Amino acid sequence: MTPNLLDYDLPGLTNYFAELGEKPFRAKQVMRWMHHFGAADFDAMSDLAKSLREKLKQEAIITPPSMMTEQASADGTRKWLLDAGNQNGVETVYIPDGTRGTLCVSSQVGCALECTFCSTGRQGFNRNLSVAEIIGQLWYANHALGRDPKGERVISNVVMMGMGEPLANYANVVTALNIMLDDNAYGLSRRRVTVSTSGIVPAMDRLREDCPVALAVSLHAPNDTLRNEIVPINQKYPLAELMAACQRYLERAPRDFITFEYVMLDGVNDKPEHARQLIELVRDVPCKFNLIPFNPFPNSGYRCSRFDAIHRFRDLLVQAGHIVTTRKTRGEDIDAACGQLAGQVQDKTKRTLRRIEVIR
Repeated sequence: MTPNLLDYDLPGLTNYFAELGEKPFRAKQVMRWMHHFGAADFDAMSDLAKSLREKLKQEAIITPPSMMTEQASADGTRKWLLDAGNQNGVETVYIPDGTRGTLCVSSQVGCALECTFCSTGRQGFNRNLSVAEIIGQLWYANHALGRDPKGERVISNVVMMGMGEPLANYANVVTALNIMLDDNAYGLSRRRVTVSTSGIVPAMDRLREDCPVALAVSLHAPNDTLRNEIVPINQKYPLAELMAACQRYLERAPRDFITFEYVMLDGVNDKPEHARQLIELVRDVPCKFNLIPFNPFPNSGYRCSRFDAIHRFRDLLVQAGHIVTTRKTRGEDIDAACGQLAGQVQDKTKRTLRRIEVIR
């Protein structure tokens, strides 16, 4: 198979050029052309020798995902459905907020973790995305959005919070993270790249060693009984193990706190006793909370918590000394809000895989 150079981080690209008999600095040149300048055509790489350009045209490709559909929200949010083959598509969302532009990136076609309140989980699971398909979302969004009037890129932050569980596609996600952080590519700060996980503890420990970026944990429940029901991965990695992994992660993290995401489900996890249990649960974990009003989707079986319930829940956490934000619902009119990403998972040939087989 012809190698897609978007699949390589700098060490991988350096090895590739060594196999071609080329010097290591060629890898840095091509990285900059692909990611910094957005080139997908070897002929555009003007500082490469013509003979090398011709060789690369014969030996390699630069192929980001192609767009299937694009939607724009009234609030400036943009959502792209990108082709993942076999009539499957993954969604990527750009969220502008003042001087910050955040890109929400997918890591899998569908998701196997089956969180009950998540539209992506209802779609089933097909496969992991390749490195080129993950970093290609950032490549494509940069191309589509262009630059601001001062010539700066408009994407300042990346969150691995789109379709799929990032740590269930560990190797490809970490390689993509390395490209995001590389000064020859996107040069993002570790503090501005966030991986969100439902709590795959062994992979959290590996990420701590391999590529510690900001970490967000999809918590959503303050006790094992409830979390077992709505976040089934908790049955394998219960809350005590998850909290211990969070403490270990903070030893290497670029931020001195873990972000706990908590979707607000009416009558399910939003009562004052849930807030008090949550305060006790995180007693030894420096953290902040991001409360997420539930975004409905057809036949979800859940309703969003009432505003007074969300405010009461927030106030209890704040009174206990925690920093709490309530996420603004963005892109809801184009189904781009948190928990609404469903993509287009037509080929569900792996839907019957056991959950533990997918994440081991």
